[in-house]
Amino acid sequence: MLGHPSFSVEPWQLTEVALDLDVLAQTESLFALSNGHLGMRGNLDEGEPYGLPGTYLNSVYELRPLPYAEVGYGNPESLQSVVNVTNGKVIRLLVNDEPLNVRYGKLLAHRRSLDFRTGVLDREFEWQSPSGARVRVRSKRMVSLVQRAVAAIHYEVEGVDRPVRVAIQSELIANETVPVFADDPRAASAPESPLEPEAHIANGTRAALLHQVRSSGLRVAAAMDHTYVAPEETETTSESSADVARLTVVSSLAPGERLSLTKFLAYGWSSVRSRPALQDQVAGALEVARHTGWDALADEQRRALDDFWGRADVEVVGDPEMQQAVRFAMFHLYQAAARAELRPIPAKGLTGPGYDGHTFWDMDVFVLDFLTATSPGTAADALRWRRSLLPDARARARQLGLSGAAFPWRTIDGKESSAYWPAGTAAFHIGADVAYAVVRYLRATEDQDFARDAGLELLVETARLWHSLGHEDAGGGFRIDGVTGPDEYSALGDNNVYTNVMAQLNLDAAAACATRHPARAHELGVLPGETGAWRGAAKAMVIPYDRRLGVHPQAEGFTDHEVWDFAGTRPDQYPLLLHFPYFDLYRKQVVKQADLVLALHLRGDAFSEEDKVRDFDYYERITVRDSSLSACCQAVIAAEVGPLELAYRYAEESAHMDLSDLEHNVRDGLHLASLAGTWMALVDGFGGMRSTDEGLSFHPSLPRALSRLRFRVVYRSRQLRVTVGRREATYELLKGERLSFSHYSDVVQLEEGAGARRAIPSRPRRPSPSQPVGREPRRFRTET
Repeated sequence: MLGHPSFSVEPWQLTEVALDLDVLAQTESLFALSNGHLGMRGNLDEGEPYGLPGTYLNSVYELRPLPYAEVGYGNPESLQSVVNVTNGKVIRLLVNDEPLNVRYGKLLAHRRSLDFRTGVLDREFEWQSPSGARVRVRSKRMVSLVQRAVAAIHYEVEGVDRPVRVAIQSELIANETVPVFADDPRAASAPESPLEPEAHIANGTRAALLHQVRSSGLRVAAAMDHTYVAPEETETTSESSADVARLTVVSSLAPGERLSLTKFLAYGWSSVRSRPALQDQVAGALEVARHTGWDALADEQRRALDDFWGRADVEVVGDPEMQQAVRFAMFHLYQAAARAELRPIPAKGLTGPGYDGHTFWDMDVFVLDFLTATSPGTAADALRWRRSLLPDARARARQLGLSGAAFPWRTIDGKESSAYWPAGTAAFHIGADVAYAVVRYLRATEDQDFARDAGLELLVETARLWHSLGHEDAGGGFRIDGVTGPDEYSALGDNNVYTNVMAQLNLDAAAACATRHPARAHELGVLPGETGAWRGAAKAMVIPYDRRLGVHPQAEGFTDHEVWDFAGTRPDQYPLLLHFPYFDLYRKQVVKQADLVLALHLRGDAFSEEDKVRDFDYYERITVRDSSLSACCQAVIAAEVGPLELAYRYAEESAHMDLSDLEHNVRDGLHLASLAGTWMALVDGFGGMRSTDEGLSFHPSLPRALSRLRFRVVYRSRQLRVTVGRREATYELLKGERLSFSHYSDVVQLEEGAGARRAIPSRPRRPSPSQPVGREPRRFRTET
């Protein structure tokens, strides 16, 4: 909520100083907590009012049939939708028999803050009931980054100016009513009452609910236990039913007297374990959490985040909002993956139900790029999840008449959930995106155990897909026809440049990795001559080029299409997908999100500097950025080819994507790929960082808005700190053995604890290219 009067700009936290119910759903996403296994939206403690309630367990979903007006071979039969599981956040408060609800009475003061260093959501407010009784409430909430199944809440109520009777009701609630935003195709299609009760237990301060998801059959368990500090004559009662468990603590408070409750929560799910086994699992996790206690849980949380920031922090001098935004982004990215452990990282993380909780290609290209450079172990876990999908992906390829593995465009459990072929199944680039993530990870870690195991298998199966999907034309070129690239305003094109250059990398990398690990390649059935065929296809890959215009067409023939009537498109008609048929979009030159420009970034080695300048200028004129994935890509290439101030405006747009709700759907959850894009815009863009087979390189340069950029990255078990100033860059090897890398054309070698300074060469100023009418990147600050 950058620029919103209820929010302050601070370098290490997101703080709300007044409660605005008009943006309640958006703030619930911003204040969400997660650890990759368990996610909790930032709903108010008392449960109501809410914008969108939400508690999520990674990969817990419901199945619903996908209806088709006309049956088509190969169409997916069912849709997976993320499930809002049992809500353990609720702690209701009654003051003299009046329920605390901020819509009634008077909210005299309010402050809520998410601290990126502690991983704790703090809330403090003062409320006066309709009858005049006043209480002061303080709460702290965390989802543990250390104890995977655990969350905890510390809740304290204090009498203010007169004696009050208070009742705290701590609850577990299943099958909450969830609003549906039917006007937006990006929103979730939430199933109604998806949880069937299996057991409920209440005993003393402890309670548990067990449910089974109606159609998917997944079993879910949630349990809670409590400790409290209270005045004498405090009473407690507990009860449970099929969908509600409750502990009630009743006391009387004199002015200044407090009642404190600490609530421990444990969650688990399984597709195979019995009800008793799952019940025992959460009971054990709950017992450990209660034994640990709030203070020790908070200490564990702080240490985990100290370790993360010590190897990953980005410091920005010159723009306080950008500083806050990048740390906000990095915090949410880290907590989305920290304990995911062989589970996916959904497009919205576990912050909301947007896109039905599905994982797309942006995990592999954007999120894993960030994680590989900051927390490589979490990137490896995500890729091992991709590897676990191979049985389904192989079956899908066979269904499509192809070899290898065809990964789903959108999924939770590995099966395709996209009902629209051109924007789903035809986006075969997902296979190359997975391979790119493998290559990027191996370049950055030299993890040969991973290469022999999951890495090679992923590369081999995706290479086999490309070799069967493409074909050799009459001139000896290797073509990949009838596919959809990253740009969702184009579909079923021949030789999409992004797809082809990424498939080329995939084929070469598979051949090289199989050659390095022949025994493992033999186990995978790589036949003599197969690697040679992959290399041959990569070498002969068709890369379209329009000599008339001197640019690469996004796909063959794209630059011959009619240009979209940008001047005749009203501002309220964006995003175009909500106002125009795809048929019209598909046959015009209009780009939803950077496609060819993303290829310039990820496969920079495949294009000359002149190509990059001309291609960037051309696609700026027709890219409307109706996708949250676009601005960051444009920022990186704008920083590389020259218009630094334009690059910074795109970086700002990426940074504001969720904090200013630019896409108007933050109510459904955060855009993790755009959050990663904010980091990419700074580190890959203005830091000029690239990782290739030749090693690590930097081409830094700063826009006028910044006086200094400092960032840390992990590379081959080393920790490197880079400081970019206006005229020079400083490189420091904080940890690890000698490291060699390049700064522009200079080779830099560092020993542990040593640093080096290098001048940043001046670059010719280039005029900024134009954008479609009304789609210029926004100005978020006054340039000086």
